[in-house]
Amino acid sequence: MLLFFRSAGDGPDIYKGKICSLKARALLIDMEEGVVNEILQGPLRDVFDSKQLITDVSGSGNNWAVGCKVYGCQYRENIVEKLRKTAEHCDCLQCFFIIHSMGGGTGSGLGTFVLNLLEDEFPEVYRFVTSVYPSGEDDVITSPYNSVLAMKELNEHADCVLPIENESLFDIVNKIHQMINSGKLGSTVKPNSLVTSSAGTAKTVQEKPFDAMNNIVANLLLNLTSSARFEGSLNMDLNEISMNLVPFPRLHYLVSSLTPLYTLADVNIPSRRLDQMFSDAFSRDHQLIRADPKHSLYLACALLVRGNVQVSDLRRNIERLKPSLHFISWNQEGWKTSLCSVPPVGHSHSLLALANNTCVKPTFMELKDRFMKLYKKKAHLHHYLQVDGMEQGCFSEAISSLSDLIEEYNELDASKGGLRTDPSRLKIAV
Repeated sequence: MLLFFRSAGDGPDIYKGKICSLKARALLIDMEEGVVNEILQGPLRDVFDSKQLITDVSGSGNNWAVGCKVYGCQYRENIVEKLRKTAEHCDCLQCFFIIHSMGGGTGSGLGTFVLNLLEDEFPEVYRFVTSVYPSGEDDVITSPYNSVLAMKELNEHADCVLPIENESLFDIVNKIHQMINSGKLGSTVKPNSLVTSSAGTAKTVQEKPFDAMNNIVANLLLNLTSSARFEGSLNMDLNEISMNLVPFPRLHYLVSSLTPLYTLADVNIPSRRLDQMFSDAFSRDHQLIRADPKHSLYLACALLVRGNVQVSDLRRNIERLKPSLHFISWNQEGWKTSLCSVPPVGHSHSLLALANNTCVKPTFMELKDRFMKLYKKKAHLHHYLQVDGMEQGCFSEAISSLSDLIEEYNELDASKGGLRTDPSRLKIAV
């Protein structure tokens, strides 16, 4: 509990199942105050410290330059002060989590400004970023500009990035709707849940179930930090993820997959068999971006297991799956594993897989294509260039950075078709 919260009072931290004197180790930033106000008026209002909020009124207008260059400079000292205050309450500060969207102005611009700020103020502390990428049908016309400009900052200042696509989250929730409507789940869906309306029926796809989509991301973070919160036979620190899964500085994008997908979606789906759970984690349907890692190249892979699972079960499934997975020739044993004895509520076991895999490349290529369609016509460019400190060179540098990243993945993919050979023995010159 104290991993995410600090005690802020003399009374009991939890009383009758309700959090009383605990405050989240979090800083909430949004230049449009509506979302933060909604949180402060909701059931989680007592969880967040009102002194750890930074808001404005007008928002960033879907403009990366406004978020980064305007609000970043305006709120820099305030952000640094609140970050330091939060860090001072930590006994052992291990990493920062940044959760932001890529399509809008505040999430992309101010979000990556904060990332840069963390590197300056806390250079020794790891920076994990959960970045939500917009879909191709996003209603923000300038989202390709914002996303590519933010990608340059992620390439240079993040230690690990967990890319997530809105479209994939939406597809997952849509599968729940289909199961509910088909009657396969019966009475296992709770009334007034995240996936049902007040009438008790399944929400329609048009209702955009953002709460259910956000809970999938929350579930990812809960599994990621389970070793730090609970006991287990094989614990994994967060810094071990970066150390073992990121062989090259820029290739730090980790594709995440969850099984079961619906742990926090208020749907009590019967548990999958253990071996099937491992197979699911490598299937296309369980990825949080639209990707198929099984047919791409792995640089490394981490398996974070929760529940009553033995080391022998873990090893058996790795050996079973290895023949169907393509690992790079110089890291054939590139597996990192974690076993946490406490399963998620309502399930006997769960699995989070983090893969450094070239399957992330199509997401970046599609983003580049959408960027170039606008940039070739210089469409909407004037909105950015009228912001002080923003030059057209920022766009060319950002797309160049993304192109270089894609080329690095291309070079790795080109090596996949080669014969697997044993590394030559070290020759000592005489």
